[in-house]
Amino acid sequence: MLKRIRSACQARADLVTLGVQGVIIDQTSRVLLVRHGYRPGWHFPGGGVEPGEKIEDALARELLEETGVIVSGAPRLFGIYSNFEAYPGDHIVLFVIDHWRRERIPKPNAEIIEQSFFARDELPHSLTPGAGRRLNELFDKVDQSTTW
Repeated sequence: MLKRIRSACQARADLVTLGVQGVIIDQTSRVLLVRHGYRPGWHFPGGGVEPGEKIEDALARELLEETGVIVSGAPRLFGIYSNFEAYPGDHIVLFVIDHWRRERIPKPNAEIIEQSFFARDELPHSLTPGAGRRLNELFDKVDQSTTW
C-alpha cells in the first residue's frame, strides 16, 4: 500500500500543469480581481488549460465563466511564470486584455464568490503576493520575474 502511495505521489510530482490568467483594466485604470470560494485572497481571473485546448481559448473560456468578460481582440502576452510553491510543475501564462466587453456579471457561486474592479491605491489587503508583484511589473515597470 505504501509503495502505491509513493508511486502516485511521484507521478503527480512529475506532471506539468498550465494555467492562464488575465489582467483586465477598465477605462479608469482599475483592475478586475476575483475571490475564490476554495482558496484565500484576491486573484486575477483565470484557470487551467485543458488537454488539447489552446491557451487563448482557455483564457477566453475562463474569463467568460468567472467574470462575464468577452475578449474582443488579441490578448497581449505579459509573461510566463513558474508557480512551484503551489505545485511542483505549475506554470502560469499571464495576458493583459486590452480589448474586451462585458454583457453580464455572473452571480456568485462556489468557485467565484466575489469579483470587483479595484484602483491601484485601493487594492484589497488580501491581494495575493503573486498578483501584487505582477501589478508592480505592469504598472510600475519593476523588473519582471520568472517566478509567480
